[in-house]
Amino acid sequence: MNQPRGILILDFGGQYTQLIARRVRECGVYSSVLPCSAQLEAIRQEEPLGIILSGGPASVLDEGAPTIDPAVFGLGVPVLGICYGMQLMAHLHGGTVERGQQREYGRTLVTMDETSTGLLQGMSAQSVCWMSHTWQVTGLPDGFVSIAHTPNCPVAAMANPGRQLYGVQFHPEVTHSEEGTRLLENFLHRICQLTSDWTMEAYAGRAIAQIRQQVGDGTVLLGLSGGVDSAVAAALLYRAIGRRLTCVYVDHGFMRAGESDQVVDIFTKTFPVELKAVDASQRFFTALSGVTDPEQKRKIIGREFVEVFKQASAELGKRDHFAQGTIYPDVIESGSVKGSAVIKSHHNVGGLPGELGFTSLVEPLRMLFKDEVRKLGLTLGLPESLVYRQPFPGPGLAIRVIGELTPEKVRIVRESDRILREEIEASGIRASQYFTVLTGAKSVGVMGDERTYAYAVAIRAVTTDDFMTADVARLPYELLDKISARIIGEVSGCNRVLYDVTTKPPASIEWE
Repeated sequence: MNQPRGILILDFGGQYTQLIARRVRECGVYSSVLPCSAQLEAIRQEEPLGIILSGGPASVLDEGAPTIDPAVFGLGVPVLGICYGMQLMAHLHGGTVERGQQREYGRTLVTMDETSTGLLQGMSAQSVCWMSHTWQVTGLPDGFVSIAHTPNCPVAAMANPGRQLYGVQFHPEVTHSEEGTRLLENFLHRICQLTSDWTMEAYAGRAIAQIRQQVGDGTVLLGLSGGVDSAVAAALLYRAIGRRLTCVYVDHGFMRAGESDQVVDIFTKTFPVELKAVDASQRFFTALSGVTDPEQKRKIIGREFVEVFKQASAELGKRDHFAQGTIYPDVIESGSVKGSAVIKSHHNVGGLPGELGFTSLVEPLRMLFKDEVRKLGLTLGLPESLVYRQPFPGPGLAIRVIGELTPEKVRIVRESDRILREEIEASGIRASQYFTVLTGAKSVGVMGDERTYAYAVAIRAVTTDDFMTADVARLPYELLDKISARIIGEVSGCNRVLYDVTTKPPASIEWE
């Protein structure tokens, strides 16, 4: 799908690169990401109207440190360097970068020295910003001036208005920088002269037209996972080509309560595609018998899914195109920068299109971030209960059971998770993600004057803006008390409820 013009972000391995791209889009401007190693011609082909250089973990003085072709600064578009990006801009223009006498990390009060015009226009004289650096610019290149500082960092921001080159040592993209959005808007709207025309309504119309152009009179096969991405992709494809879309839904037995029924209902009534639903739960349980390692569970589920999907597809007969719900973070991560950290692997169908003999791949969501996918789903008419359902891993409840999988253990997680979701939703309390985990631990209890020896269920509830870090949701004790009483009273096989109070980091959000 041809992409609109907007801001190009060059990634130097920074942990916030995707966050920069999302913040730009939240300002109504399209953004895309390329690794910093991208050739100059590839950058030109993006036809950017502005460029942002991301942060990164390296020092510009390290041997083999990530860099770019200096000709990027001569493309005639404004450039903003953030943290490492600012240091690299200064270094490549003859400035001096040195280790600071005192490292700055976290919320820092920054004095904004030039707020009447340019990058910092309209910002407070002093503003709380998020710093994360050891190295800093100590000598400005010719033509640059310092426009912000802290007691420990003499150049917290710099500018060369004549060449439209700007840099900030802090991170305006994180919510801890209180006026970060204003700074980004100044760069996008005042300096790059861009308008806020990136909306999901506009994207839907454009995507439908391009799907029709790619597919023509052909047919499309899509695998429905039960998750948000594949459901939105299916709805978008249906709007474009109607009943020429065929969906295969494989129920592996690890979905949450009511989700399989909801998927079948939506895609036989609201979006009446040709749907083949396969209940393969017994096959998956058999394949997973005796397996306790979570990574092995993922691999086995992925392997069995492919086999079931291939069998179902063969029964349907040949289709012309294969579609999948690839979203933009998948695209970015597939071209990630050398040296950037990989926290966890992804569960997907890998080379399935090739195995099925497809040469044409339709990926209508590959430009979108998760929050945009949800907005698009609402625009297309999908119910909020599906669009805003809790994040769910590909292997489903299988990785929320610690240890060997059995139908009984999955039942305990499914029923306890349903109660948790019902009570939190009824309370009106907002949390980013919440679910239950069967811990695998058993303990003694007393229920109805009888001794029990049953499982302990853990509740996990977190708040987060970006899922890169997460805090524990402070659920009221009265609510936890009610949830615990319902789980123990209604879910057989469980006699103890625990609350996970660990942040991310050090823990991950999921337990596996």
